[in-house]
Amino acid sequence: MSIRDPALIEAALALSEERLAVAERILRPRLKQRPTDVPAMRMLAEVAGRLGRYGDAENLLRRALDLAPSFREARFNLATILHRRSRSTEALVELDILQDGDPGNPSYRNLRAAALARLGDFDAALAIYAVLLVDHPHQPKGWMSYGHALKTVGRQAEAIAAYRTAIAQQPALGEAWWSLANLKTVAFDAADVAAMTAALATESSAVEDRLHLHFALGKAEADRSDPAASFAHYTAGNRLRATQLRYDADDTSRAVARARAFFAPVLLTSRAGQGCAARDPIFIVGMPRSGSTLVEQILASHSAVEGTSELPDLPALAWQVGGRDGKSTDTRYPEALADLATSDLRALGEDYLARTRVQRKTARPHFIDKLPNNWLHIGMIRLILPNARIIDARRDAMACGFSNFTQHFARGQGFSYSLTDMGRYYRDYAELMAHFDVVQRGAIHRVSHEELVADTERVVRSLLDYCGLKFEPACLRFWETERPVRTPSSEQVRQPISRGGLDHWRAYAPWLGPLRDALGPDLALE
Repeated sequence: MSIRDPALIEAALALSEERLAVAERILRPRLKQRPTDVPAMRMLAEVAGRLGRYGDAENLLRRALDLAPSFREARFNLATILHRRSRSTEALVELDILQDGDPGNPSYRNLRAAALARLGDFDAALAIYAVLLVDHPHQPKGWMSYGHALKTVGRQAEAIAAYRTAIAQQPALGEAWWSLANLKTVAFDAADVAAMTAALATESSAVEDRLHLHFALGKAEADRSDPAASFAHYTAGNRLRATQLRYDADDTSRAVARARAFFAPVLLTSRAGQGCAARDPIFIVGMPRSGSTLVEQILASHSAVEGTSELPDLPALAWQVGGRDGKSTDTRYPEALADLATSDLRALGEDYLARTRVQRKTARPHFIDKLPNNWLHIGMIRLILPNARIIDARRDAMACGFSNFTQHFARGQGFSYSLTDMGRYYRDYAELMAHFDVVQRGAIHRVSHEELVADTERVVRSLLDYCGLKFEPACLRFWETERPVRTPSSEQVRQPISRGGLDHWRAYAPWLGPLRDALGPDLALE
């Protein structure tokens, strides 16, 4: 198909201008008329990918490669989608094919480094970045990715230098500015604020850059003790991000109602102990920004526990159980669990362990899965891994809600970009946790962030007792533990516990009415 085709040119222009609906309206009818048009397939996959419809994107790209196996651009797009879907091992297979014919390609090398980092092989990832940026030094996004990997392994000064290099090469690169802010330890000076403000005023700046700049300026104004200006930037950044997502708070409420109805005492009692008997996993669940990374760091300082990451495998199994096809939200989860035999439950637990094994780098008997959103899947955990430990990291609702509102997440957490959605999500989470407190008393161990800060040793000893672990002093000196930490709290958990952030939200209280109202008086305690 000719690259001079007017329809493809029009669709490409719409894509470049982020007019995704326009591009889709051009490409879908074209593919109905010309079902073997592989360039159109690739472009429609690009639309689907940008909209987060990764299943659709993958299907289109695989069809394009079936028709044109040598279509390198489509294969690279497929590798990218696989990586975004947390299937980085599969992405590396596609990259092997691509690099066999073009080993020096900087885009391939950059994606390989990102995939290796996702799989926890940071030494290999950093080695690739170091050489790549010598060979191709003018790569602002490459420097930014290098900064992310350096930050994760605790090389903060080098991470800052990498982010600053990215900004020097592309001053309006909003994500690099936000990456500096997201370290939580960098104080922007007047020149930084002026540079970000100038970048934000540029009419040609992309939505992605603008939203990141607003979040970074929110942090900068907070550091300058101007909560009104800070909140205005956070509001603008959240509003822009919300337009990119399709979050419906009613969906979460319905999922919680179904879980509460399904995971009744009679079901849990009748199926008790039928899953995989392994005791390896320790799940830390709860809200993002609840202190869960701190709990993880404390446990990972124990000689018997390996800290891994926020793993995508449990939600993937839930989709599998519910028969979700990737094209719709229709699912029979959790009700489909009732149809599974004992052997099926055991197989699901074993599948989870097999999926997560790639993240384990030591022989320690226990490992942590710290995906906060797994609170929605506690019932399934109890059925397929009955001996796993589950820890609920709990933080004051107003403090947690505000902290989420000031945080731009790389992916997921669509509820966090509206104060009302945030309050509803917290309420749904608290209601489901309260349900399991009743139907399986003692199965879940709650760690209050405020209590952990106030009386660290008592809370840590109780946590270790619940996990069946002997007390080790290293757990109280967790900041000395060297390990990759991939969450926004990476630098905070490399320092001793501080009370500094407990009441930060109070300076913003005049603007937090929607959060307070959504939480209700029993949760929005002041």
